[in-house]
Amino acid sequence: MAKDSIKIGLIGLGTIGGGVARILHEKAGFITRQLGVPLILAKVADLDESRKQSLPDPGVFTTDANSIFDDPDIDIVIELIGGEKPARDFMERALQSGKHVVTANKEVLSKHGPELFAIASENKVGLFYEASVGGGIPLIAPLKQNLQVNNISAIHTIINGTTNYILTRMEKEGLEFSTVLKDAQALGYAEADPTSDIEGYDAAYKIAILATIVFHTDVRPEDVYKEGISKIASQDFSYARELGYAIKLLAITRKEGDSVQARVHPVFIPKDMLLAKVDGVFNAVQIEGDLTGRVILYGRGAGSEPTANVVVSDAIHIAQSIALGASLNPELPLDQPKIIKPIDEIETRYYLRMTIIDQAGVLARITKILGDLSISISSAIQKETDSKSQTAEIVIMTHPSKEQAIQQAIGEMGKLEAVREISNFIRVEDFEE
Repeated sequence: MAKDSIKIGLIGLGTIGGGVARILHEKAGFITRQLGVPLILAKVADLDESRKQSLPDPGVFTTDANSIFDDPDIDIVIELIGGEKPARDFMERALQSGKHVVTANKEVLSKHGPELFAIASENKVGLFYEASVGGGIPLIAPLKQNLQVNNISAIHTIINGTTNYILTRMEKEGLEFSTVLKDAQALGYAEADPTSDIEGYDAAYKIAILATIVFHTDVRPEDVYKEGISKIASQDFSYARELGYAIKLLAITRKEGDSVQARVHPVFIPKDMLLAKVDGVFNAVQIEGDLTGRVILYGRGAGSEPTANVVVSDAIHIAQSIALGASLNPELPLDQPKIIKPIDEIETRYYLRMTIIDQAGVLARITKILGDLSISISSAIQKETDSKSQTAEIVIMTHPSKEQAIQQAIGEMGKLEAVREISNFIRVEDFEE
């Protein structure tokens, strides 16, 4: 039966939810012309009653999300409250009620996506999540549609705006991590508790979603190796520049034979790479495909308008199918075995910065440890010396080596009396052109 309107129930009227309500109001005429019927924001649920004043029609506001699930006239539920609970329960309830769902919730999708997609399939409705990864960057749909014929070998992403802002200012201004973090919090780029961003959890949620889509296997956040940026110091950027690199927090997924890598950690990347030039709160996703070659998607990874735009676009896509009486495309099948390659088994190059006693023979003892573990040195730099403490800072760059070997070497070097501190250890990603 043809519908004379398509109705939306919105849960969460925060920054993004407010943006969605505003777009649906301001673009109502345009959307109606596109669909042939109005797309109406019928109900908005939020626990904070003061937010209803931001709505063009405060009468649609409610504090009871259940009224959205129980309303048979609502076709699409947009969930924008974030976090795992109760958002997951809301999505499940909506799907079981025969309503399509649009969400920006990376945590729920990365932890419970396959289960929710199964519920959606059983109830013949859609679950759309373009805004869960990359914010305002169209990414999920291109991977599932435009690039689906490609054999994608790897994805490298700068996918967290907070950490990229911090690293950019550390690099450009020579500031330390703690100083820039405080500024980021004052500007609203970092949360009061910034753990999810700076320790890599946010990026891990996102790369788990991308790995699941691209490699057709069930990758969860616990499968992703995570390492944050709090140990990076200003001198690491000085050495990186001298060696021809930039430092970025990358989320990486790569196919190697039957196994999948999924990891988040700081990396040295060649400074002439486009990813190395992505600064501030911007995000970028680099995709390696056998047919397309290297594709890079770039844009704002967060913010009210870019993210709300993607959420509304998902809702319009669903509404078009409803208006035409057409079926939505099913989610790509997870038909590949799940074999996650442990971090210990990856092979790459490494940067090591350490403080040693400034005396003859120390470097020889260090190189012997590395050599005994088949780790070859590409270069060594010694510049910073402290005559008072009779110590020196050295930097070693290795040739490609196994992670397990380098971790063992760090443990053994740390036991040497002549090694005062192993200050940092950063992986190097060299890209084939």
